[in-house]
Amino acid sequence: MEQGFVLDNTYGSRVVSQWAAGAPLKSFWLGTKLPEEKLVPIGTYRCPSCGYLEAYARPEFAAR
Repeated sequence: MEQGFVLDNTYGSRVVSQWAAGAPLKSFWLGTKLPEEKLVPIGTYRCPSCGYLEAYARPEFAAR
């Protein structure tokens, strides 16, 4: 397993959540410093009978 965090970076729109590797670094202007190439989209699957969720951060979830 690798340390990381889920990034929320939107204002007034809808975007796919993204996972970022490493510990978050504070930024005075942006809230969190982060190189764009470290972001991985998060895909989530749901069981229709019980509602259980599983989330995966994989590059193939990126919008095409």
